[in-house]
Amino acid sequence: KRIMASGLNRVTLIGRLGKNPEIRSFESGKNARFTLATNEDYKNKSGEKITHTEWHNISVWRGLADVAESYLKMGDLVYIEGRIRNRSYEQEGVKKYFTEIECDNMVMLGGGMQQQDGRQNEPQQEPTPDQIFSPNTSADDDLPF
Repeated sequence: KRIMASGLNRVTLIGRLGKNPEIRSFESGKNARFTLATNEDYKNKSGEKITHTEWHNISVWRGLADVAESYLKMGDLVYIEGRIRNRSYEQEGVKKYFTEIECDNMVMLGGGMQQQDGRQNEPQQEPTPDQIFSPNTSADDDLPF
């Protein structure tokens, strides 16, 4: 028997953290949220180089949230795999909508652009398998939203 997929929702990003992870604890586990900036360079009609920055809201759970809390900071370069999630909430009687990437794989690719004292960070080597993290999650897990 052949089973056909009803769709595919996969996102792959490489970018820099726009802020330090915000950590929250719930009954179902820890959550970390941060923004990720991805850049796309192109030339306009006059040949001028243009950089377009896209901002992504990233959400990581459980084991990945622990890693984010311990090791990630603003400016760090990371590889993210996950799914697009559209969420809504109500604030002062107004329904608000937002889109986030629910991360299920993450690789730390290197430190920020510059250290606190302004010195350039040394480039890191390619990530090793032990630098790749996946949470122990199940599709049946209860999420607090």
